[in-house]
Amino acid sequence: MDNNAKKLLVIDDDPRLRELLLRYLSEQGFDVDAYADASQLEKRLQRNRPHLLILDLMLPGEDGLSVCRRLRALGDTLPVIMLTARGDEVDRIVGLEMGADDYLPKPFNPRELLARINAILRRQPAVPALASAYIEDETYEFGDFRLEAGSRKLFRGDTEITLTHTEFSLLKVLAQHPRHPLSRERLMELARGKDYDSFDRAIDVQISRLRKLIEDNPGEPKLIQTVWGFGYVFVPDGAAR
Repeated sequence: MDNNAKKLLVIDDDPRLRELLLRYLSEQGFDVDAYADASQLEKRLQRNRPHLLILDLMLPGEDGLSVCRRLRALGDTLPVIMLTARGDEVDRIVGLEMGADDYLPKPFNPRELLARINAILRRQPAVPALASAYIEDETYEFGDFRLEAGSRKLFRGDTEITLTHTEFSLLKVLAQHPRHPLSRERLMELARGKDYDSFDRAIDVQISRLRKLIEDNPGEPKLIQTVWGFGYVFVPDGAAR
């Protein structure tokens, strides 16, 4: 195995699917481990942290939603792709609300999972944060906030606010297009890439999460305003449109 290979961790209680993903993703050049449940997750993250977690929603013991919620509550931004067996839109939305970066309903084509994995990994810094700041050092300021593109960090004053990879990507795109209305499709394309297939509620859930982080009153947003029937517009000074 290439020492530079990206590390993936699969947690799914279906032994056939685990074996399929182990074989297929390894053939694609990834360093893959797979477990049937999340009981060893903390030790695995400390010992040999992966670049991305593929997490089944329905697991024995602690379920995938609880795992994802716990990681995010701890400030862990490890990218998570949630697998949902039932294909229920509600499950997918709840998974996104818990902090998953993406979701994929079962059954799925492994090539589609590969595309989702590559799309998320492309958004991660290719070099350590301090070094990347020299490559991409744009800083966006709005209200009390400062978004540093190089370090992929958001600050309110001197306090850092934890963002998932998806939240950072969306906020960066919005900050790069102030006062320019973006459709849902265009916003997700800029943030996630052309190979990302989304539905309207997915982007709405992610925007709702961002609003809870940066709006004084998420119910009456001033920074990320809704353009009814179209999409969203970022207003750095929070002025009415």
